[in-house]
Amino acid sequence: MKDQQGSNRISSGAIAAVSAVVVAVGGGVAWFTSQSNNTPTPPNLSGRIEQPSQSTRQPANEQTPNVYWLRSTDKNVALVPQPVRVASIRPNQPLEAAFQSLLAGPTEGTDSTTIPKGTKLLGLKTENDEVHVNLSEDFTSGGGSTSMMGRVGQVVYTATTLNPKAKVYIDVNGKPLDVLGGEGVELQQPLTRESFQKNYPL
Repeated sequence: MKDQQGSNRISSGAIAAVSAVVVAVGGGVAWFTSQSNNTPTPPNLSGRIEQPSQSTRQPANEQTPNVYWLRSTDKNVALVPQPVRVASIRPNQPLEAAFQSLLAGPTEGTDSTTIPKGTKLLGLKTENDEVHVNLSEDFTSGGGSTSMMGRVGQVVYTATTLNPKAKVYIDVNGKPLDVLGGEGVELQQPLTRESFQKNYPL
């Protein structure tokens, strides 16, 4: 009888101890959960969260000029823009990079160019609302009038990508380009997007 009571006491003590541990652990978990749920967000945390979105914005010196390719449609040919991301250091660098891409030709898709392969950019200058583009003589070689007007359109639209109202002057080997190609497409310079659409429809 004494042994039975002793064993009862031991088991009761063990149960009490286990219960105390469960209560302690449960209380700790409950306290931790309540703290993590109820802890107010520090006011500067939201600023910290917004930082990545600010860093993904384009830096002030990064610009995205467009290069213009030609795409055949049912009735005619359309000038189609393709963006080129440029981290610019010098003032003319975005346009120069755009023209290097233009002269290299399209790398994918169904868009095309009528600018002859081997055409080089000899100079590029922007001042006020004017863009002066100096190309190598390769620019004038080959193709009929549609090809000629297409390549002029590509140059005019690419040159005015950052300033659509700009006036474009096209030189070949440093001399103003007045007549283009064997068929004698006359260019009335300066050229603008508006004058190109009016005088040289594709």
